[in-house]
Parts: sequence; C-alpha cells; structure tokens
Amino acid sequence: MEKEIAPIMTEHWEKAEFPFHAIPKLATLGLAGGTTKGYGCPGLSLTASAISAAEVARVDASCSAIILMHAALVIPAIDLCGSEAQKQKYLPSLAQFKTIGCWALTEPDYGSDASSLRTAATKVPGGWHLDGQKRWIGNSTIADMLIILARNADTNQLNGFIVKKGAPGLKATKIENKIGLRMVQNGDVVLNKVFVPDEDRLPGINSFQDINKVFAMSRIMVAWQPIGISMGVFDMCHRYLKERKQFGAPLAAFQLNQEKLVRMLGDIQAMVLVGWRLCKLYESGKMTSGHSSLGKAWTSKKAREIVSLGRELLGGNGILADFLVAKAFCDLEPIFTYEGTYDINSLVTGREITGVASFKPAMLVKSRL
Repeated sequence: MEKEIAPIMTEHWEKAEFPFHAIPKLATLGLAGGTTKGYGCPGLSLTASAISAAEVARVDASCSAIILMHAALVIPAIDLCGSEAQKQKYLPSLAQFKTIGCWALTEPDYGSDASSLRTAATKVPGGWHLDGQKRWIGNSTIADMLIILARNADTNQLNGFIVKKGAPGLKATKIENKIGLRMVQNGDVVLNKVFVPDEDRLPGINSFQDINKVFAMSRIMVAWQPIGISMGVFDMCHRYLKERKQFGAPLAAFQLNQEKLVRMLGDIQAMVLVGWRLCKLYESGKMTSGHSSLGKAWTSKKAREIVSLGRELLGGNGILADFLVAKAFCDLEPIFTYEGTYDINSLVTGREITGVASFKPAMLVKSRL
C-alpha cells in the first residue's frame, strides 16, 4: 500500500477516479475473499481480516472500502446465502478481483430505514423482474455484478438477486461532487423490468434478518476502517511534528502538540481494543447486534476527534490532500454514516440494553395507537 498506492492516491482522489490499474496488485494481497473458505478465498479469521482492512485504510480509505465491498458484503452474501452452484460460479473470480461486485440495498427514500425498501421483485416465467431505484451504491458504475435487495411482490419479504452488468433495463449513474471516499464510484441505480433468471436469486435471503447475517460481519469490518485511518493520521502527524520547525524548534517540542499526540495515541489504543473485542465475540458466537453497533458508532466518533486534532497539528498544510490528513478528514465522513449512522447504531445498542425500541418519533407511535 505504501509503495504502490500512497504515491498516486492524492491525484486520483482529486479527480474522483479509482486507480483501476492498481487492482491486480491489490488482488495479490489476498484480502478480497476475506473470511470465506474455499472457492479461491483465503479463509482468514475475522480478526486477521479486520486488522488487514485497518492497515489498508491506514494508507487509503477508498482502497479499504472497495476491498470491504467484496470481503464483507458481496462475497459473504453469496457464501452465506447462495447456492453451491452460485458459490462455484461467482466466488473464485470475485476473490481474485477478476470481477468487481457491489451491494445494492440503500434507496433514494430509504437509508437508515433500509428494511422498508420499495424495489420490487415480481415472479415471471423462468425468473424475476426487478423494478425500482437504488442510491449510494459503491462500485455500481463499474461493477460486473450487482447484488440487488428487493421486496417480493407476492410474499412482501426481502429477497436477494445477482444482476449482471449490461442487463437490459439496468442503468447506473455516478454520483458527482462527493467530499469523501472520492475514489470510490458511488452511483444511482435504476432497474426497469430487469430480468433475473431463477438461478441468480440468492435462496438464503428471504427477510431482513437474513440480510443482517451479512451485516453482522461487515459492521465489524467497517468499525476497523476508522481505526486504520486514525493510525495513518497519527503516523503523518508524528513525522510532521518532528520534521517541521517553528520559532527555532521542531513542532514536536511544544507541550500543546505533545498533549494532542498523546491524546490521539491513547484513543487509537482504546479503539484497537474495542475492535479486537468485537472480533473475538463474533468468533466465539457471542456477538450481538448491540455489540457491533456500539463498536462501529464509537470507533467512527473517536476517529472524527482524532483526525480533527491531526488537522490542527498540521496547521495550513492540514487542508492539503498532499499531507493525507485533509483527505482522511473527508474520507471519514461517509464512513461515519454508512453501515448505520452514529445515531442509528446508538439506538440499536440502546434497544438492546433497555429493551425499548426508540426508532420512531413518539408522536408518530402515539398517532398510530
């Protein structure tokens, strides 16, 4: 990452273009298959996969995001919810980055309330017709395959479908003018009677609870992204303060700067321990949705504080993407939001520790009663 990605990431970040020529080299890291065993996947422990994701994010958050779309969403969805034939057909090429996939759940009107999505799946002879819209779908404009989550018109339950690039009725348009994760190609997806054959429906997705099986792992992985970003910011600030001089002394010699570095380091150590604990809870079968939601919410909030301190420490250079910190400052914002906003993840944990769900405003609940 430091040799191949660090020298080129600022240019591509500014242009909002992903360095696709680097994908074969990213593939050699062996991280795309994540924890999946067999089918050309590495079968890493969740702990190893999470730490690796953090090390990638330490250099560049966009690269970690594209890997996680494969390792923590697309591949686990097929591995956990797909048929044996689907696993053999799709997993090997995804694990080697020979094909790129994306996960399409969020819609223009349904973000945090994703379980209320409207994209419809209607049964037709030999398959299904998908109609609807998706938004904020990473890699959608360049993906070879899309996993579309849609509502079954007959059962009203959520189902999963594998849609191929170029399918008639499928259109993906890049979302412009993002301030964070600019190298990731997020898009609006429109589906107009897109036909999906029966063999490309994921048989293991029949409810939002089934989707949560995938999220259980991905939320942990996303919790490690802010950890990696924070480590990268600390590295940059530590080096910068020792090299740059003001008033005849290195910036590292000033007490206020040392205090900020120590605060950053202490928070990073705590974040690593929270991430580590999440992995061990998952691997022992004891992790709950409250655990993963708390971890993701807390690490992303702490990372926000850390990169803010880093921007202060670099002064004017702190607003230049050349020095990593400004880019990290921006890249953290979408991570703070996706896989559950800080508020929603807090409410998931709050529901678990109190036994009371508070997702809908009290006035709305009262009116329905």
